[in-house]
Amino acid sequence: MSWNKTWQDIECQLAEGILTVKLNRAARMNAFTVSMAEALIQTFQQASEDDAVKAVVLTGDGKAFCAGMDLEGEGQANVFGLDESLRPTLQDMNERIDDPIFVKGVRDTGGRVVLAMFDCKKPLIAAINGVAVGVGATLTLPCDVRLASTRSRFGFVFGKIGIVPDACASWFLPRVVGLPKALEWTLSGEIFDANVALQAGLVSRLCEPDQLLAEAAKVAASFTTARSPVSVALIRQMMYRNAAADHPMQAHKVESLGIFYTSMADGKE
Repeated sequence: MSWNKTWQDIECQLAEGILTVKLNRAARMNAFTVSMAEALIQTFQQASEDDAVKAVVLTGDGKAFCAGMDLEGEGQANVFGLDESLRPTLQDMNERIDDPIFVKGVRDTGGRVVLAMFDCKKPLIAAINGVAVGVGATLTLPCDVRLASTRSRFGFVFGKIGIVPDACASWFLPRVVGLPKALEWTLSGEIFDANVALQAGLVSRLCEPDQLLAEAAKVAASFTTARSPVSVALIRQMMYRNAAADHPMQAHKVESLGIFYTSMADGKE
């Protein structure tokens, strides 16, 4: 398929196996919208199945990565695009999670994007080029590596606007930086700079703004050059899922099957 095009609110470019996905609302600091969410979901799902895509780099256009949800909305009564006539329960979420009414009217749009990222078979690298707050911060959490510009700033500011963390952040953030730091950041809603993010392990390295994408491409290449795509896909999924298992026996079962089948294919080669 052709990747070098602009979709609604995002821009995609494929070069040498690396798909760069750029949030493309620079005039609004790449503020997140429902239409952006739908475009990202489709992008990550298609990238996962496209053999031409070896890795994905997620970044923002202009000076910001993503300034959070666009609170001016897109003309709907609820700025998050949710159906306020519904009264969902946890039982509903367990039983109707894929009901189209619930998909569009109840489920967190950032969470739907992050789940598509979680399921993706390709390595994901975040190149955080500027401000990343709210969903702009949580959107980076399912990426395997997060690189940040020295000018970037972060904030899990949900409590300041009377809501709760989104995009599965209550699952990802404690795994990335530990529960105490996750609680500190989400309860305080403080805005912090790139050095704080680096010290806490939220990002793995800082780059000068003009070097950020080049560094992200180098990381992506290190994951994909002379590598088995099947091995890369399995490693990524095994790390996330087995790390959340309640006993190492689950990891042993999955790893045994993985070794068994890859030893007869790419591993034998």
